[in-house]
Amino acid sequence: MRLDKWLWAARFFKTRGMAGAAIDGSKVKVNGATAKPAKAIKPGDRLHIRAGDQDWEVIVQALNDQRRPATEARLLYAETPASIVERARQAELMKLAPMPLGERKGRPTKRDRRQLASFHED
Repeated sequence: MRLDKWLWAARFFKTRGMAGAAIDGSKVKVNGATAKPAKAIKPGDRLHIRAGDQDWEVIVQALNDQRRPATEARLLYAETPASIVERARQAELMKLAPMPLGERKGRPTKRDRRQLASFHED
């Protein structure tokens, strides 16, 4: 089965195009090596996936060429214990440390503008 199709079916990416772009951008490794979207995968392969802010280390358990509900998609892979611990740690860090104002996208909200104005008035 193609790697990009499996990533889509396992619900790591919303579309096959996004999965292919992530693979081309070296955000997915198969057994420690970079791969191409058409790389054939089989059960037992170890994948390292960087999807957004999350890093996943999974072992392919099964293949399915159709996109099924999330409960069924979770049966296609087994996440490694180290990956589970690391993702929980990253989630806790994100909760404790808010995103700095400079990294936000778009215009400031009305509340943000008020806070900026009160900061400049003092």
